[in-house]
Amino acid sequence: MKIEVIRDLLNADVLCGEDRLMNDVLSACGSDMMSDVLAYVKNQAVLLTGLVNSQVIRTAAMMDMECIVFVRSKMPSEEMLGLAKECGITVMTSPMRMYEACGRLYSEGLGSGTE
Repeated sequence: MKIEVIRDLLNADVLCGEDRLMNDVLSACGSDMMSDVLAYVKNQAVLLTGLVNSQVIRTAAMMDMECIVFVRSKMPSEEMLGLAKECGITVMTSPMRMYEACGRLYSEGLGSGTE
């Protein structure tokens, strides 16, 4: 699924990484606990989270993720966006709650990577 499709499905605003909207991603995960992302997530390209701190960007970078979607209209700081730009990560914000956002992506064919 292209990142631009994710943007459209989640009614999201792109905060950085507009040049990567045509990149394909194959899976996603939703979590507010970065320790769980590090421990259990494999081959995920999109992270959906409501946690807004620089550790989210660092975790996504360590896991080679392509995109972060902050749910519930959460807004990352300029420092976080700068770090995401350095790491080549697209960052978006969506008004949806995590449950709905994950469900919408899953129902449109974006898997968890564990199937």
